[in-house]
Amino acid sequence: MRLSEIKNILETVEGVTFRLPNGTYVPEHFHVTEVGVVTRNFIDCGGTVRKETVANFQLWDANDYEHRLKPKKLRNIIALSEKVLGMEDSEIEVEYQDTTIGKYGLDFDGKDFVLTVKNTACLASDTCGVPEKKEVVESQESCCTPGGGCC
Repeated sequence: MRLSEIKNILETVEGVTFRLPNGTYVPEHFHVTEVGVVTRNFIDCGGTVRKETVANFQLWDANDYEHRLKPKKLRNIIALSEKVLGMEDSEIEVEYQDTTIGKYGLDFDGKDFVLTVKNTACLASDTCGVPEKKEVVESQESCCTPGGGCC
């Protein structure tokens, strides 16, 4: 989800809830402690220089159980971040601490914001020697079927 998408959604929803990939919810008294820009400059294993930029939201579960983040408040935090940090319409990455800090993608299912699983990958598999995954194709005719002639 891009920054422009969450801003549009926040105009239409009455509450802000985040669901984890396992189906459980971030406690409803969470805080958004950071909205920022994270830029990562790196070289992949094939030697290509890359740059990635994301809009980063950090969620935090505090012990103030009466706290509820309203859509308007989150819109205001995003607007201030855009103004002060010069944020672009980047993909959103969400940080949330479970047993360690996890990084998630973000989606919306019509009711809840859904934290989506992110995976690592080789970005240079064509140049760094990672073998292509070969698809196993089963024969249409098995020799062990009745009349197949293998017995």
